Amino acid sequence: MRIRALSLSISLLMACSMANAGETQVKDLSAAEQIVQTVCAACHGVDGNSAIPLNPKLAGQHPEYLAKQLYDFKAGRRANAVMAGMVANLSDQEMQDLATYFAGKTPKLGQAKTNGKGSLGEKIYRGGIAATNVPACAACHGANGEGMPKRYPRLSGQHADYTAQQLKIFRTGERANAPMMQVISAKMTDAEMQAVADYIEGLR
Repeated sequence: MRIRALSLSISLLMACSMANAGETQVKDLSAAEQIVQTVCAACHGVDGNSAIPLNPKLAGQHPEYLAKQLYDFKAGRRANAVMAGMVANLSDQEMQDLATYFAGKTPKLGQAKTNGKGSLGEKIYRGGIAATNVPACAACHGANGEGMPKRYPRLSGQHADYTAQQLKIFRTGERANAPMMQVISAKMTDAEMQAVADYIEGLR
């Protein structure tokens, strides 16, 4: 009887622990939403769908990736004077909550201007550039630009102007928080960057 009672107690404790764990997964993002409205929305939109081509869309991005970028801005590992000022007073929890907030928004997809099926942009994205040993973007970012959580960002529908700009500053070393992208972009021309960036905007 004592053994059965002990087993029952352990089962009840485990059930309570699991219930509590489930409860902590549901986050109250009202504080994050307030930060978005007062700090982030002007550049990225309240729903994370920036209307400014040089500012990235954040909606639907992997939360791990978003959080890492915020940490990198704050620590100076990713250089950007504007973003450094924006994150300077944010706590780790606030940055995590902002990442969760934007990850939960629905991304608005874009449209390629000239790099559709059979284009240079598609060839680079899906097959790379053999002559200069540039790997296919799809190898890390997925066939449809969905990325890989905790490792590689979602690219699907991202503004072409923003993507091309990032490739260029990877190449110059101005952005140095992703060594692999620095190596890849060093082998690409401006025309190749623009073509693949245009193709990425139309990915879905």
